[in-house]
Amino acid sequence: MTVSPKSLLTQPVVDTGHADRCACGGIHAPKDHWRFASDMPQDPVALIDDLIKMGLYPPQALSLADTLTQVELKKTLVLSDRLSETDPRQGLRHELLQQAGGIEAALAAAFGPKSSEFFRDTIRSGDFSRRDFLQKVAVSATLIGLSSCAGKKASEQASTKSKQVVAIGLLEETNVRIGFIPITCATPIIMSEPLGFYERYGLSAELVKMPSWAAVRDSAIAGELDAYHMLSPMPIAMTLGLGSTTFPIKLASIENVNGQAITVASKYKDKVKGPADFKGFKIGVPFPFSMHNLLLRYYLAAGGLDPDKDVQISPVPPPDSVARLTVGDIDAMLMPDPFNQRAVFEKVGFIHMLTRDLWPGHPCCAFAASQQWIDANPNTFRAVNNAIIDGARYARDRGNREKIAAAIAPRKYLNQPEEVLRAVLTGKFEDGLGNVQDVPDRIDFIPYPWKSFAYWISSQLVRWKLLPEDKVDYAKIGNQIFLTDLARDLAVEQGEAPPTNDLRVEKLKFDTFDPSNPEAYVKAQIQKYGI
Repeated sequence: MTVSPKSLLTQPVVDTGHADRCACGGIHAPKDHWRFASDMPQDPVALIDDLIKMGLYPPQALSLADTLTQVELKKTLVLSDRLSETDPRQGLRHELLQQAGGIEAALAAAFGPKSSEFFRDTIRSGDFSRRDFLQKVAVSATLIGLSSCAGKKASEQASTKSKQVVAIGLLEETNVRIGFIPITCATPIIMSEPLGFYERYGLSAELVKMPSWAAVRDSAIAGELDAYHMLSPMPIAMTLGLGSTTFPIKLASIENVNGQAITVASKYKDKVKGPADFKGFKIGVPFPFSMHNLLLRYYLAAGGLDPDKDVQISPVPPPDSVARLTVGDIDAMLMPDPFNQRAVFEKVGFIHMLTRDLWPGHPCCAFAASQQWIDANPNTFRAVNNAIIDGARYARDRGNREKIAAAIAPRKYLNQPEEVLRAVLTGKFEDGLGNVQDVPDRIDFIPYPWKSFAYWISSQLVRWKLLPEDKVDYAKIGNQIFLTDLARDLAVEQGEAPPTNDLRVEKLKFDTFDPSNPEAYVKAQIQKYGI
């Protein structure tokens, strides 16, 4: 679509600092716009470029133009073998191939996790793609301006930020099935349905409540779900074929940090003070490949106990955990909330320790999808991840926590008393020992998937012989499974300022983990504790 200088400047799309405001609330170009434009380039596309540099286009226009241009470039690559020699898109194709170094590399970059970065680099360095982008800026701005004049109002959203413009037709699928376990760790995945975050990104999400983590794993492998709420170690375990057939999974974003606790049956109130006191206990964890299992082992070993000899650790589906604690099938549990708080609510247990006290800011659950589904639905995958990251940002605001508790309490979601969920989400809770605690970060929602998380998880899988030492490649696991670059890219798109690093030093209760030398960390743990 071509745009003339006159049509560009007579639409309500730019604010020059001397513009008139229409009764509709839109900004229109000034009445003397021709005098304003007299010294501007006469080439329409060059004119648009100058206006962008002057900051006269609204951010929504640039964002929409960027999306439309990326779609056009993807389409050009896919159709490259059918383009005639005279097709004007040949110029776009040439720039894409030149940027990537060949057709295979271009396709991989265009449909990979760093696709936005690849396309933006191409636009910056190429004449054809740059002109295509600039033309779409004018079209996008015109559409946005006309929409403003028509009096169209964006519907009220749960988020405090403006509604993101998404072209629904660009998604491979708009209906997605996401499996989840009914725990507060899944808050961003769950609340994004009743609070409208999926809809904001052009999606209709069917949330499928699952009975256990083994069921999530099996449904993922069977292709019964599009995306999943998973424990952070699960994508690593499944990709490496630990405990199941090898099935490549990508960890796209972290659902929650902290949000777990060690809860003990009430009959042990005066007997359990530290890790050594758990000797002989039967302890429930939600899954072998979970942060719960790894953090429990970390804690017990620091007290001189061998987790494989001195206690009995068993997988217990989280929804069954309070009942199992009540009847004495287990003596204690390291579970996700709200079941620790539910045990206190039912007066059958007390909270011995929050896991934030073992590792402040540790990952718990994650949003994940199979490599196969991502390859087939790159735009839909990006939209789902965007919605969940947006939801996590909303959930991180503690002023929203009570509203979230009400949204996720119903039977089809968590099926829990609202007061129990409020206690978990706000951090103001009874601990079952007669105390009322105020711990604002009992659970938090920071979606950035630090690759150092993957390194620590892998180190503990090695320590406890769940992953052969000679088969671990820490950097490869982190780089191939944790989509940190994509999460950073989406956060920037949403106006956030995410970390620029992939790795950080992690400070735990009993030691410090340096991801630059995970092998030395494991050796030091074994040397210090003998296990």
